[in-house]
Amino acid sequence: MSEWTRQSWREHIALQQPQYPDSGAVNRVEEQLAAMPPLVFAAETRALHAQLAEVAEGRAFLLQGGDCAESFAEFSAVNIRDTFKVIMQMAIVLTYAGRLPVVKVGRLAGQFAKPRSADMESRDGQSLPSYRGDIVNDAAFTATARVPDPERMIRAYHQSTSTLNLLRAFASGGLADLHQVNQWNLSFLASNPLRERYEAVAHSIQDALAFMEVCGINSDNTPTLRETHLYTSHEALLLNYEEALTRQDHLTGDFYDCSAHMLWIGERTRQLDGAHIEFFRGLKNPLGVKIGPSIEEDELIRLIDAMNPENIPGRLTLISRMGGNTLAEKLPALARRVQAEGRTVVWSCDPMHGNTVKAGNGYKTRSFDRILDEIRQFFLALRGEGAHPGGIHLEMTGQHVTECVGGAYQISEDDLKKCYQTQCDPRLNADQVLELAFCVADFLREETR
Repeated sequence: MSEWTRQSWREHIALQQPQYPDSGAVNRVEEQLAAMPPLVFAAETRALHAQLAEVAEGRAFLLQGGDCAESFAEFSAVNIRDTFKVIMQMAIVLTYAGRLPVVKVGRLAGQFAKPRSADMESRDGQSLPSYRGDIVNDAAFTATARVPDPERMIRAYHQSTSTLNLLRAFASGGLADLHQVNQWNLSFLASNPLRERYEAVAHSIQDALAFMEVCGINSDNTPTLRETHLYTSHEALLLNYEEALTRQDHLTGDFYDCSAHMLWIGERTRQLDGAHIEFFRGLKNPLGVKIGPSIEEDELIRLIDAMNPENIPGRLTLISRMGGNTLAEKLPALARRVQAEGRTVVWSCDPMHGNTVKAGNGYKTRSFDRILDEIRQFFLALRGEGAHPGGIHLEMTGQHVTECVGGAYQISEDDLKKCYQTQCDPRLNADQVLELAFCVADFLREETR
C-alpha cells in the first residue's frame, strides 16, 4: 500500500461527507482544531488497547453504549450523569455474572455525525439536504438549518471537552463506587415487573460486597471499588474533524486520533479503497468496523488485513449488525473463516441497526425482544465456532424515553408518543437497558460454565 499520512485519505473517495458551501471556512476551522489540545491522550488509548486485547483472548467483555447521536440542545450534566450511571449498573451485573472484567466504552464526547441513506430529505413536496448530525447541520427542516456549517465542529469539540471533564470526575469522584452502583440496581428492581427473576443476582452482589467489607476490603482502602475507567468512542465519519484532531505521540512517534479513545467505521463507509479505511489504517487507536449481512468471507479477511496487518490483539473490533432474521445464517461462516485464517479480533454485537422498523403510527422504533434475540443468537453462533462473544454495542440512554417497544414495562406503539426524543434512531431507555444487562448476564454465565 502507498505511504500513509494524515492527509492521504484526501486522495480517495470519501462517502457520507457534507458539501460545505465555503471551502475557506472549512480550512480555517481545521486550522483552529489542529491548534487545540487533544481531547484524549495516547497513554489512555494504549490502556484501552491492552484491555481490548484481553477481550480478544476471551478474558474480558466489552460493553459499548450511548446516544445514537449527541445533540447540542440536549447537552446537560444530568444527561451525562444518567448515561454514566446506567453503564456502571450494567457493568457490575455483567462482571459478577460473567466472572470477567468488563471494558466500558461510551458512545460519548464525539458521537455527533450520522450517515444517511439519502443526500436529500423530502417533506410535503419540499426537498432539503439530509440532517447529518449536529456537528454538520441542524435537524430543523428549513433551508437555512440544513446548510452544512463548519463552525459546528468547534462547538462539538468544546462540548466533547466538557463531557470528558465530567466523565473523568464521575469515574474517580465516587459515582462509580460499587456499593452505590449496586444500590441503584436494587432500586431498579423494586418496581420492576420481573423483579423476582433478577433480584438474586443483585442480592448476591450485595452479599459479596458485604463479605469483602468484613474482610477489611472497602472503598476507603481499595481504589478499584470506588473508581473506574470509562473510555470514549464514536463513528469517525467526518474526516475533516478527525484529521484535525490527529496528533503524533512524542514518546512513540505513532499517530493517534485524539478525538476519542476508540473509533469505528460504519457499514456505509468501509470500502477497501475508500477514504475512511485509508485514514484509519495509519492510526494506533483501537478501531472498530461495522459489518452487515452483505459482507462476504473474502472481503472480511481483506478488511481485517487492511486494518490490522500485524494481527495485533485488541487492535480491531468487528461489530456485527446483521439483524435478528439473518445473523444465524451469516455470522457462523464469517467467524469460522476468521478462525481458520488465524486472525485475532474482538467480536461484538450491535443488535440495534438490523432491527429498526416503522410503527403503525409512523414512529421509527425497535423491539426489545428482537434486540435480545439477536444477542442470544450472537452468543450461540460464536460459541458454536469456538470464538469468544466479546461484547455488545448499544444505542441507549439513561433517560426514561419511550422509543423502543417491549421490555418488562411492555412499552407499546401507542406509548411511543409519550416521550419520543431522539433526533435519529430509537434508543433503549434506562429500564430496558438494565433489564437487557441481566439477560446478557445469563448468557455470560452459560459461557463461563
